[in-house]
Amino acid sequence: MATGKAGKARLVLRLYVAGRAPNSVRAIASVEAICALHFSAAHELEIVDMLEQPERALADGIIATPTLLKLRPQPVRRMIGDLSDTSLLLRTLGGP
Repeated sequence: MATGKAGKARLVLRLYVAGRAPNSVRAIASVEAICALHFSAAHELEIVDMLEQPERALADGIIATPTLLKLRPQPVRRMIGDLSDTSLLLRTLGGP
């Protein structure tokens, strides 16, 4: 298992977006801000554009964007739609 500072499990995320659509741009900004503020030393964020890599979205069962997958630590969690609700996003990610 990947770990960050002080032995905490590293947060591994995958964010699916659709190009530069306004909701995609907002989702990227929201997730990056939360990660920088609460998980700065122990996170990995992969951004996948469904328009460029539809096969990746299909493999993960993604049918709507934006969709955020929390892959690690377990359990895998999924958040779909507006990612601007900071408290909901933090609960989904298992943050403070």
